[in-house]
Amino acid sequence: MFKALPSLIIALIFLPTLSGAAPFQIKIIDSENGWPVPLVKLTTTGNLTFITDNAGLVAIDAPELINRDVWFTSSSDGYTIKDDSFGNRGFRATIAPDQIRTFAIERTAIARRLGRITGAGIFAESQKLGLKLDWKESGVTGCDTIQSALHRGQKIWIWGDTNLHHYPLGIFHLTGGTTTPRPLKSFKPPLELPITYFRSSGGKNRPLAKFPGEGPTWIGGLISLPDKNNTPRLVATYVKVRNFLKVYQQGLCLWNEDTKNFEPLKVLWNHHFQTPNPPLAPEGHPFINRDSNGKTWAYFGDPFPSLRIPATFEAWQNPATWEPLTPQPHLTSTKGKKIMPHRGSIAWNSYRKKWITIFTQKGGSPSPLGEIWYAEANQPTGPWGPATKILSHQSYSFYNPYIHADLTPVDSPILIFEGTYTQLFSQSPIKTPRYDYNQILYRLDLDDPALNKLSPNPLNTASPPGMTSSLSPSSSP
Repeated sequence: MFKALPSLIIALIFLPTLSGAAPFQIKIIDSENGWPVPLVKLTTTGNLTFITDNAGLVAIDAPELINRDVWFTSSSDGYTIKDDSFGNRGFRATIAPDQIRTFAIERTAIARRLGRITGAGIFAESQKLGLKLDWKESGVTGCDTIQSALHRGQKIWIWGDTNLHHYPLGIFHLTGGTTTPRPLKSFKPPLELPITYFRSSGGKNRPLAKFPGEGPTWIGGLISLPDKNNTPRLVATYVKVRNFLKVYQQGLCLWNEDTKNFEPLKVLWNHHFQTPNPPLAPEGHPFINRDSNGKTWAYFGDPFPSLRIPATFEAWQNPATWEPLTPQPHLTSTKGKKIMPHRGSIAWNSYRKKWITIFTQKGGSPSPLGEIWYAEANQPTGPWGPATKILSHQSYSFYNPYIHADLTPVDSPILIFEGTYTQLFSQSPIKTPRYDYNQILYRLDLDDPALNKLSPNPLNTASPPGMTSSLSPSSSP
């Protein structure tokens, strides 16, 4: 086809490439501190949408926009920009190659977005601009729900159903990787998390728990526990799932240190008409705590503890040693509203000298599974509250949040948490390119004045007696 075109026309078609001009660059920053803001949507009047990457950048290379004044409507959950006299929120820029414009937006959420940690194109816009060229792609396009534990000097990251480039059906038996116990050099964007993924001998992402039976394998309650010889063992509870969300088998599984795979250890329950529901099991996000009598327990719950087990590998295998707990059914907000928790996690926080929780609200508004709350308690079993909303989504889900209490130094006012950002179970008809069905990391500053009304009692003056945490590198088995 190109042979029939005059050489001048061919040159004009490829002029931007031949000239070597870089695309027009827009950088979005937080007006408070100048930090780049990921996941900001910029939409033209012609409905072209550009989305900032982890460096807060977009590369504008659409030919129809070059050398024109272009209006960009700006939108981003947790951030805003002042509207004009017609109610439009955005800004105007003259698009020209090799030019750079920076625009500030205002944070409205208490939590600060640090960036995406899974999926493809984390720095795609930057790389179009010749930046972040040393960033390596993981091969993953999306993954669901974090489980994490410190184990034998490493931080283990495990995710559920995982999308890959080659076909709509990816890996449904867990994927994951490892980092050092404290892999982040900075707690501000641009976020770069150096995960070493578990891969096949050919270098491809691989499943970690391909257990017998139809359907996906999911895990919960991931924890490192010492055995009778004081050897750390990485364990979890697994379920087998069919028909999208129907659990039909539950059991215990163990990490094989040689093969770097989970292996089924014991079946706890199979679905039967006489036993239609699985029993109470060590699921959710666990932590370790020593009681006033000096006994060390592993607590399990999602978010609040529903079970505790003596913190040994042998007791974890023996249901006779398991003690059920009654989790708090709901919380009350600082404004007196009843809040039903969906899922989340808790941890001891040395800065607040409280047990803290971050959880998704069940049936929240405006997003049924996208409203994230924070609360405190004097004991890990509660009572919890009052609660305050730290993050909201207009029409997207952000579920199964997990507190990475081990990522920051002890006594730090910074708290880091992760959650799944997805169109699933939301009212959005559109999936956010690159970001959908992936893990996003947020920062909560615990010295924020917005959190001052949370404690019904004065802050504790000391940690609970003998308190230890499986989330602390210094106390890992």
